[in-house]
Amino acid sequence: MKRTILFGPIIFALVLITLTIVQYDFLRGLGWHPINDPTFDWPSGLALGSYGIVMTATFIISGFLIAILALRLKADLKPAATSQAGSALLVLSGLALASLAFTTDPTIRSTPATWHGRLHDLSFVLLGLTLFPSMIVLGFAFRQNGSWKRLSLYTWLTVSFAIPAFIFKGAAFYVFLFAILFWIETLAWKLNFSPVWHDLH
Repeated sequence: MKRTILFGPIIFALVLITLTIVQYDFLRGLGWHPINDPTFDWPSGLALGSYGIVMTATFIISGFLIAILALRLKADLKPAATSQAGSALLVLSGLALASLAFTTDPTIRSTPATWHGRLHDLSFVLLGLTLFPSMIVLGFAFRQNGSWKRLSLYTWLTVSFAIPAFIFKGAAFYVFLFAILFWIETLAWKLNFSPVWHDLH
């Protein structure tokens, strides 16, 4: 399990890319366009297609891996209000990601919103409300920990790029996904190879 968190962001990215290619025509039928409207029922709409169970499972697995990473991060950082709060918020963001497993409703439909569609939308909102604050707070926590200090500015820069991309959507949403996945992978790598990190620095 210790090294498993390393593969979370990689698996998530590979599943998104693979399912998008395999279900390209299906996504276009939903109204999605990779450039003009990349967030129209994407990536959540991938759970509506023939291989939807794969996307659903990926939401759950990736979310719980982030929660585990956050708990490991809490144990690695010096006990402080910032490390406690930042780690707790990151755990909640992981659980919010896992909750995206509640299947979304297609935007273009003739039926009322379903209960699981509402929960999916709520989970997406909660993801934004917990992930970004966790990164901001963890940036301060990193500044208080010698071996993590160099990741403080990087974390804040990631937030500064990710928040506008998350809000304004469009093609910038790809930037949001890449920035967040790369940040999480960086934390996982640091946690798993910290002895090497200390030796090298």
